[in-house]
Amino acid sequence: MKSTMFTGLESPTHLLLLMLIILLLFGAKRLPEMGRSLGRSIQEFKAGLSSREEFDKTEAKPPEVIEQEKEKAKTQG
Repeated sequence: MKSTMFTGLESPTHLLLLMLIILLLFGAKRLPEMGRSLGRSIQEFKAGLSSREEFDKTEAKPPEVIEQEKEKAKTQG
């Protein structure tokens, strides 16, 4: 048995009906703005995740190694 949040929305008719209801609720002028803001939010979320991964990588290193890498970057760049 398939257990998802959108159980019952498998057919194109259901999706079309859902899109029509959303269009009626928010209006045609507001939908593109909502799409843009949703896209920006997803981009910021992904950027936050990648910066967190970078932070975790540097936190896992001993302070001596971090200092050595900083000195190496200064001499190279």
